[in-house]
Amino acid sequence: MSEKWTTANIPDQRGRVAVVTGANTGLGYETAKALAERGASVVLAVRNVAKGEQAAARMTGDVTVQALDLTSLGSVRAAAAALRSRLDRIDLLINNAGVMYTPKQTTRDGFEMQFGTNHLGHFALTGLLLDLMLPVPGSRVVTVSSVGHRIRAAIHFDDLQGERSYSRAAAYGQSKLANLMFTYELQRRLAAHGTTVAMAAHPGMSSTELIRNTPAALRLPLTWLAPLITQTPAMGALPTLRAAADPAALGGQYYGPGGRYEIMGHPRLVTSSPRSYEVAVQQRLWAASEDLTGVKFPVMQPQRSAFPSGSVTTM
Repeated sequence: MSEKWTTANIPDQRGRVAVVTGANTGLGYETAKALAERGASVVLAVRNVAKGEQAAARMTGDVTVQALDLTSLGSVRAAAAALRSRLDRIDLLINNAGVMYTPKQTTRDGFEMQFGTNHLGHFALTGLLLDLMLPVPGSRVVTVSSVGHRIRAAIHFDDLQGERSYSRAAAYGQSKLANLMFTYELQRRLAAHGTTVAMAAHPGMSSTELIRNTPAALRLPLTWLAPLITQTPAMGALPTLRAAADPAALGGQYYGPGGRYEIMGHPRLVTSSPRSYEVAVQQRLWAASEDLTGVKFPVMQPQRSAFPSGSVTTM
């Protein structure tokens, strides 16, 4: 395999069904577009259906749109029901959509916006769709995290919703750390089934619409520096695409840009923060997420001793 993995390395995806959240723009758009070009039937799961239809019209191949608002568990359940009514299988579920550095606000269910959207919405969606994936050999759940999972990041079980203390950066870091902990615990649970695997990816520093919520004092400097420290959405989508489509990728792996500090470059295997591998915290977060969303997964918790902390890669 070439060190510079690109969309040219994506195998033929004909016969595969992919659901990509947040696919009307940015990283999600580029991910969905590349999979459709390689023959996959792709569903753009998006909050704004009109924008989703416009995005689908710019793609080639079998591309359809599904309404999905991750800030509403009602919408998540409705989207999952609609997908279950129209699909008999899902090969790829790509949990890509997200928000970043939002002012203090809540989802429709009262969750802190970043934790509720980035983690809880995707947790619920995955749990509601997973039984369409378990019978499918080679099926994959890919969740997009961020280098932000290292910045002021911890799972604040005593204040998950930021009600007592709120920081945009800390809330984002918590949500992106949660994405990784969810992936690793999901992979641990999936390992016994032998078909579906869970992986994570991050885009490095990519030029997307996420910057719109950056505090004003930082937004202008970042705009000036963008050409030097960011890469295009097409490049930023490559780690997600490699996790989704590289035949050599394994469950529990994490892909990111291969350049210095994982900011830019072609995708390679990377390592997440030591905190992200803490099994007890992963399991506590899983239990809390089930309680908050009311979604139970069709996979049971394995024996902890079989999967030591920091070693979740299986196939």
